[in-house]
Amino acid sequence: MTVEIKVPDIGDFSDVPVISILVAIGDVIAAEDPIVELESDKATMEVPASHGGKVVEIKVAEGDTVSEGAVLLIVEADGAAEAPAAAPAAAPAAAPAAAAPAAAPAPAAAVTDAGFGKAHASPSVRAFARQLDIDLAKINGSGRKGRILREDVTAFLKASTAPAAGAGGAVQGGMGIPPIPVVDFSKFGKVEDVEMPRIKKISGPALHRAWLNIPHVTHNDEADITELDKYRKEMDTMAKDQGYRVTLLSFVIKASVSALKEHWEVNSSIHPDGDKLIKKDYYNIGFAADTPNGLVVPVIKDADRKGLVEISKELGELSAKARAGELKGPDMSGASFTISSLGGIGGTSFTPIVNAPEVAILGLTRSKISPVWDGEQFVPRLMQPMSLSYDHRAIDGALAARFCVTLKTLLSDMRKLMW
Repeated sequence: MTVEIKVPDIGDFSDVPVISILVAIGDVIAAEDPIVELESDKATMEVPASHGGKVVEIKVAEGDTVSEGAVLLIVEADGAAEAPAAAPAAAPAAAPAAAAPAAAPAPAAAVTDAGFGKAHASPSVRAFARQLDIDLAKINGSGRKGRILREDVTAFLKASTAPAAGAGGAVQGGMGIPPIPVVDFSKFGKVEDVEMPRIKKISGPALHRAWLNIPHVTHNDEADITELDKYRKEMDTMAKDQGYRVTLLSFVIKASVSALKEHWEVNSSIHPDGDKLIKKDYYNIGFAADTPNGLVVPVIKDADRKGLVEISKELGELSAKARAGELKGPDMSGASFTISSLGGIGGTSFTPIVNAPEVAILGLTRSKISPVWDGEQFVPRLMQPMSLSYDHRAIDGALAARFCVTLKTLLSDMRKLMW
């Protein structure tokens, strides 16, 4: 028999964009396998399958908007998939029978129960609770229909770790982290609560998680790009006539790929068991793009197979999509190494946060003319500061320094970029 898999209860959201389809026609899926990725104005969420079986039809496409009850897939259900009992959801439905449209309560309740399991929470919330070793059965959800939200898990953690009488109105950090005092700033002057942009709401928890879980170290160095920049300007002049630009970032991406091939650990990830590194034979380079709503990280896929012109054009296209808010999930996924450039703004160095599960990220600030000793005299050279933040579990200081030496050697000699 065929079964429709629908959007379950996703809280107080409607018309949520589909940013990624995670299955294809012909795939055999199990109940609770993620099937699509949605992005609300508050979070990105994976929607799990309510039934197992073979995917025979996909009813949505990337960029479509969906609400609770919308059909996502049709599957040829396996024998065990029939099922979720609708009894738990039937209890609150004391509404008149005439008020129940044909679409309704039973299938929707079945999808919710099977998709989100015994706890009425999304997969990401369940994963978050598991990470903190918290039993969701002990939490009362504050979301629609008692749905457990991430904020409920955080509140439960704070309540369970906070001192009995509270520490003078402190916000408990949890996990042994000292609390941050709650301050009434209005006592000192006029204040206003300003809603954070959607991108910062989404990226903030990921950055926080990475900072708490990764032993960050930052190695600073600089590359002589005097000759490279002369060539870049020549290329950029020609490129303008063809409608694209050639920036330093194109060259850094090209050089980074070569350096990553020589020092593969910098392109790796730590295996979930913590005892191995996952060696990657692909080179997808993410780059932080500044937009009116915050930073996003589009990805240049297979950068090792692309030349400077192709990389430059793709950088321009992805940056334009980022500024227009038109990036899709696949545009921002799969990076093995990331570059964050503040060159157009300024600075001398900074500590970029590693974008887990990557193990390193390269930060660039504004290049400057500096006096460099050539053995006989000081000569003016254009120097590019570089800040490599890395996960010390995968990369030690010596390897980080060698990677940066390789990178700056490549950037200092244009000929080596063509090897």
